[in-house]
Amino acid sequence: MTRAVRIGVQLQPQHAPDYGLIRDAVLRAEDAGVDVVFNWDHFYPLYGDPDGAHFECWTMLGAIAEQTERVELGALVTGGGYRNPDLLADMARTVDHISGGRLILGIGAGWFEKDYDEYGYEFGTAGTRLALLKDYMARIDARLKKLNPQPVRDIPILIGGGGEKKTLRLVAEYADIWHTFAKLDVLERKSKILAEHCATVGTDPGAIERSVDWPGADHAAALVDAGATLFTVGTGGPEYDLTQLVEAIRWRDRFQSGS
Repeated sequence: MTRAVRIGVQLQPQHAPDYGLIRDAVLRAEDAGVDVVFNWDHFYPLYGDPDGAHFECWTMLGAIAEQTERVELGALVTGGGYRNPDLLADMARTVDHISGGRLILGIGAGWFEKDYDEYGYEFGTAGTRLALLKDYMARIDARLKKLNPQPVRDIPILIGGGGEKKTLRLVAEYADIWHTFAKLDVLERKSKILAEHCATVGTDPGAIERSVDWPGADHAAALVDAGATLFTVGTGGPEYDLTQLVEAIRWRDRFQSGS
């Protein structure tokens, strides 16, 4: 399957004590030509002051959906155990309608222990969190089919993670987009493992978009050759510096035009 290369930005909702800083960053990113605006689903900053300013993911997605006109949007990624999965499906459907059909439902097993401890969720183990995600994916899928009104479109599911036995099996079963932090050689190897899972469950591995962090203009083309087509630049508050994002967008435009 041939896809256009896309550029995303992850506007990390940390260290921005005034939400207006995030609103401005969304506006600047859309005006710059970004394809997807992501945030993340944590309750505390991951970098800098661990008790610094931070905003919640899904209420922010509703605001981004209302503010924007063109870009897709979503979480990179939602913590799988943070919300009742039927409720999460309903939230996703609602944001999809607010945006006019531009939501990507990004989800993962979760990993940041402070989120769990401070908000009263059971952290468990990597295995128990993945088992919960497996149960939740089936419930999300079932609930989306029951909702009235239905989503504007079949909401693309993005699953983040690289576990070869369990996570990639879930990607094969449910995902339209697979996000991984893997470098080139690991991406190539894990794509082969994903293809094996797809063969087992009867899905087309070519129908699953590969998503990675932006590696810089010198390395992006090699990742495209390995199957990646969605590159995401991360930036945090309070500045929300989009310099690297603009570089990535310029590279995308040159790459697409063949120049």
